[in-house]
Amino acid sequence: VQLQASGGGLVQPGGSLRLSCAISGSTLDYYAIGWLRQAPGEKRESVSCLASDDSLYYADSVKGRFTISRDNAKSTVYLQMDNLKPEDTAVYYCAAKTDSDYGWCDDDDDEYEYDIWSQGTQVTVSS
Repeated sequence: VQLQASGGGLVQPGGSLRLSCAISGSTLDYYAIGWLRQAPGEKRESVSCLASDDSLYYADSVKGRFTISRDNAKSTVYLQMDNLKPEDTAVYYCAAKTDSDYGWCDDDDDEYEYDIWSQGTQVTVSS
């Protein structure tokens, strides 16, 4: 499985962006796709996760503003980000879980559960 993230950019507070994660490989090769972010000087954190069993996770800081979805025909997972805030500024990564021990999404979602990563895409929220 290989992942390619895109869609980052500069947006004003209150604006929107949609990130895309293009997935090459079979859907049988992974259990879940997540979006994680890392701000300067901060630990990388899980933002959202969507598993093959349709289990979902959103960080409390993005609930009600971000929406994760997938288009199986296009082998792409999206992260729609609305009402963006300056604190959303970070490098965003999509990542895959291929270990069945972590094959779902829940409130304990963490970066150590992911083992295939995309390159990062920068999101900057600033006026």
